[in-house]
Amino acid sequence: MGRYIIKRLLSLIPVLLGVSIIVFFLVRLIPGSALQMYMGTQVEATPAQMEELKRIFGEDKPVPVLYVEWLGRVLKGDFGISLRTGRPVLPDILHRLPLSLEITVLALILALVLGIPQGILAALKRNPVADVVNRVVGLLGLSLPQFWLAALMVMAFSGFRGWIPMGNYVSFLTDPLRNLKMMFLPSLAIGVGLAAVIMRYTRNSMLEVLQMDYIRTAKAKGLTKRVVILRHALKNAILPVITVAGFNTGYLLGGAIVIEEVFALPGMGRLALYAIYQRDYPVIQAIVLVIATLFVLVNLVTDIIYALVDPRIRLDGTAS
Repeated sequence: MGRYIIKRLLSLIPVLLGVSIIVFFLVRLIPGSALQMYMGTQVEATPAQMEELKRIFGEDKPVPVLYVEWLGRVLKGDFGISLRTGRPVLPDILHRLPLSLEITVLALILALVLGIPQGILAALKRNPVADVVNRVVGLLGLSLPQFWLAALMVMAFSGFRGWIPMGNYVSFLTDPLRNLKMMFLPSLAIGVGLAAVIMRYTRNSMLEVLQMDYIRTAKAKGLTKRVVILRHALKNAILPVITVAGFNTGYLLGGAIVIEEVFALPGMGRLALYAIYQRDYPVIQAIVLVIATLFVLVNLVTDIIYALVDPRIRLDGTAS
């Protein structure tokens, strides 16, 4: 397992290198520039003054040279200085990252809690009415935009004191109960879509497993229905769900960007939106690299969990 983990970690290098190249060059194709945003509309600068500003901010060199210099600093742990605040980028991201991770983890937990039991019930109660209800619920979960659902939650629960953060965010370490109460609606808005996906995968996987010979053998031995379902069927049916949940965790982190703005949460997503508005290149590049790194690490953890749950799968990518 150690060799496999090291191999996968080394595979991060070309992936993150490619991400850094794409982001570094694409953000500079956005109309306007950070210096123009910095100057604003009320100040006019001569070409000479603009050139001097470029020199001060280090933007007076060709883009490939700027990329090489930036990458060298990143390898040393220096993600640059924000063009808007003048502060180092990395501390700001690390300060906001726990909130975004909390929303992501809570959304994943809610998706699993809502999706897996509903998928099991849908597989066990096979009748036209139940199938129609499950399909409608699943379709709604997949179709409803996260930001629209979040906006509805804000309007619906705005009268319930303490449920909507709106600038009054309290960290988990300060007040765990109040924090979880505030994070429930944002996490639910992100997790509903994944819950629908998990429900459908659980249902289809359970239906397939319930037709296996060993399930019929377990029933013939006189085992109770609960034991057959939970101990034998679910253990094998959950494997595809693990893959789907792990693969979508990275997308949950990306979805937090919009949700944090809707609920006015001071997380990494809100920082990313402001950086995009203000053409703050160092902040945008650093946030994308952090999200890409987390995305690949989550996929690695998913593969390890998959192998631990199913002993037939070896971590070298082959089946025993």
